[in-house]
Amino acid sequence: MKRFSQILYSVLFLYFILSCGSKIQENEISDSVLQNSYASGFQIFKGNGYWVLEVSQAFPGEHQPYRYLVLESPDEPIPDGTFDATITLPVEKVVLTSTTHIPHLDLLDCTDRLVGFPNLDLISSAPTRERINKNLVKDLGAGAQSNIELMIDLEADWVMISTLGEDLKNLDLLKSAGIAAVINGEYVEQHPLGRAEWIKFTGVLLGKYEEAKAEFETIEANYSEALRLVSNVSTEQKPTVMAGVMYKDVWYVPGSDSWGAQLLNAAGGAYIFEEQKGIGSAQLDYEYVLDKAQNADFWLGASDFVTLEAMKRADRRYADFEAFQRGNVYSYTSKKGETGGIEYFELGYMRPDLILKDIVKILHPALLPEYSLYFYSKLNEK
Repeated sequence: MKRFSQILYSVLFLYFILSCGSKIQENEISDSVLQNSYASGFQIFKGNGYWVLEVSQAFPGEHQPYRYLVLESPDEPIPDGTFDATITLPVEKVVLTSTTHIPHLDLLDCTDRLVGFPNLDLISSAPTRERINKNLVKDLGAGAQSNIELMIDLEADWVMISTLGEDLKNLDLLKSAGIAAVINGEYVEQHPLGRAEWIKFTGVLLGKYEEAKAEFETIEANYSEALRLVSNVSTEQKPTVMAGVMYKDVWYVPGSDSWGAQLLNAAGGAYIFEEQKGIGSAQLDYEYVLDKAQNADFWLGASDFVTLEAMKRADRRYADFEAFQRGNVYSYTSKKGETGGIEYFELGYMRPDLILKDIVKILHPALLPEYSLYFYSKLNEK
């Protein structure tokens, strides 16, 4: 009887331990979700000694979530579950594949961890360029054609991939080489602050979540401040705004649900092409654009033209628009790094507050009398 009691006690004790362990694990994942305010493409779960990142929108369309485990130290036990990559902190070497990820490192004081990037000339960041000039960052080639062998040879703690290009095909190669490859789907987000909030994703991967959260909250506060400035602008006070340029006789404009159009509307503008629904670019013919936008007050996003004269030389029909005739044409491509990288394309996702203030300054200058444009610049005649 005593023997039976010991066995029964052992079984019950084992059941208690296992059931408690299961509940702890479940609670660590399900009850410790760190909620995002705007981003919908990823979630962060905080466990005991580890983090789990889940990317549900790595690219447009439905797909199985990607899950990444981040251990806070090499001694942490690995929790149950299936993960596409495991990263152990601290992290010393990282590879990025999109310029939009560069500001994450700068803001989190981790620029010195970048060891590889495809096409270094695209990078505008001053601290990163300093590191490049010291030959501390390996050039991996151009975009989707980046040299996967060089990437593997760098033995980075993780590689961040953007699915905007063709880098997705490298996932299996990196995984088979033992390199943790994580997907950043920031561009799928259409709320401007949703894209900026992906710095929290990178923060976890660098062991700097709290710092990332603080940086995002500062940007969010600046963005909200700009929104308050235009909160009393009536419909009648909103200037009409056209956008885009022609390419091979097709006029490309942002869809009205897109990131760029949302910023324009948030800044108190009336977007001429509001009926062009969608998050991508709408393709229009010149006659339609002329009919809709000939009398628009402003023209924002005039490609990489630097003067009105250059625009007119490229296509004389640009001069048919009143915004052109009045000199109210603005470009966001004039601010460049030392090797020609356009800063807007690098920093814009992370700093929608600066873009918003730029547009407010252009459309409603009296609301920001002391502010100087950061990304945008007005095209001169010559």
